Amino acid sequence: MLIEGLSMVQAQSQSTPTIITRGVVVDGDTLPHVNIPEIKCWARLRFKTRRAQERYTRLVRNVRKTLPYARIAAQRLALIQDSLDHIKTEKAKEAYLKTAEKQLFNEFEKPLKHLSVSQGRILIKLIDRETGNTSYELIKALRGRFSAFLWQGVARLFGSSLKSEYDAERDDKAIEQIIHSIDAGAYDDIPL
Repeated sequence: MLIEGLSMVQAQSQSTPTIITRGVVVDGDTLPHVNIPEIKCWARLRFKTRRAQERYTRLVRNVRKTLPYARIAAQRLALIQDSLDHIKTEKAKEAYLKTAEKQLFNEFEKPLKHLSVSQGRILIKLIDRETGNTSYELIKALRGRFSAFLWQGVARLFGSSLKSEYDAERDDKAIEQIIHSIDAGAYDDIPL
């Protein structure tokens, strides 16, 4: 049967979109092979008490508030490290680090001053998660041992440690689940 000069096969191929995929041969038959991204699922949260639910809601709010700062820190650190790799002399590297530090302080000093102590602890852990290095290691690499020691002392005054590591499997499992949920678009209804 012809439709305006086209055969039925041609008409069908024009009306349906073509998707090109890799194929896998199984028992002489070619099957399409498509990679599907991993989806993480967790059981619905059930809280024993109202206080436990409020604590979890507070944790969600704190993670939502600090996660963008940790991700920005990871991006900026990568840019700074890339720039340092291209600078030849130690004097020029020191000048660049001073300029970068001033810019970071000007940009983030006010918002970070308004973080609570618990938000600061979460931020320290999230920086480790996003960069792969503890805050102490980052300060030590960029500013030196003495500066890292001083900032560790300040953190200790507030009951924190810059050497805190992120443990997605045990201690920070709830934070990891919250991050995946945030990335999936959940928790947008909880105010910051």
